Amino acid sequence: MNAYAPLLFVLLWSTGFIGAKLGLPHAEPLSFLFVRYLLVIALMTLLALASRAPWPRDARQRFHIGVSGVLVHAVYLGGVFVAIAKGLPAGVTSLVVGVQPLLTAVAAGALLGERVAPRQWLGLALGFAGLWLVVSDKLGSEFGAAALWPALLALAGITLGTLYQKRFCPAFDLRTGSILQFVPSAVLTGVAVLLFEDFRIAWVPEFVFALSWLVLVLSLGAISLLNLLIRAGSAVNVASLFYLTPVSTAAIAWLVFGETLSGPALVGMALAVWGVYLSRR
Repeated sequence: MNAYAPLLFVLLWSTGFIGAKLGLPHAEPLSFLFVRYLLVIALMTLLALASRAPWPRDARQRFHIGVSGVLVHAVYLGGVFVAIAKGLPAGVTSLVVGVQPLLTAVAAGALLGERVAPRQWLGLALGFAGLWLVVSDKLGSEFGAAALWPALLALAGITLGTLYQKRFCPAFDLRTGSILQFVPSAVLTGVAVLLFEDFRIAWVPEFVFALSWLVLVLSLGAISLLNLLIRAGSAVNVASLFYLTPVSTAAIAWLVFGETLSGPALVGMALAVWGVYLSRR
């Protein structure tokens, strides 16, 4: 795999928070995701048919791919979008989800047989400290437990999804595998829309741009890179990259929205980068 693939993944994944911030004012969170999933399924089906991509022949393999997709897409993305829509600041959401590398390191030994070296533990700790400094100046907003619980659910989804995929289905064709991941995610999200939302979407230019970005760049580009990284590296190495997501998001928000970066945030960025370097060296 190209040495720059992890950095490209971090950059693309970080723009997901920006896309959510642009699109959520114009749509309910689960309705937003449901439309996104349907578009991804349509595009990937056309690509798979045109390229004659192979489908997994083993029913058990197809099942595992579907479960990993539900955890990473329906549970993780659903939790993040609902949390932000309910008023949880993006910085707090990033911090909650940012615990993932530590949880992954704790579980990787028992579930995957991976050994986490002392240097990696130090890197994970430094990464979390840097993450805290990056978002600490955004923690003053008031929010209720109703907004926090979806973020905790998202944390569980991305942690379990990464471990599950590494354990049961680390390698599959990205074209047909993406379809198998997104179809059950769309079904579950569609049921949730019927139960909890009214499918309200305002098709204004800002929403169309955000939806297009999340479909083409995130769901097709970043998710494909994530699958390749899970295939090529250890679960801890892949998880450590998520420390850089809030750092990159803060930098993009500074460029796009003019959000300020405090002195502690800049120090936190340096710590997070150093921590990820130690974790992946």
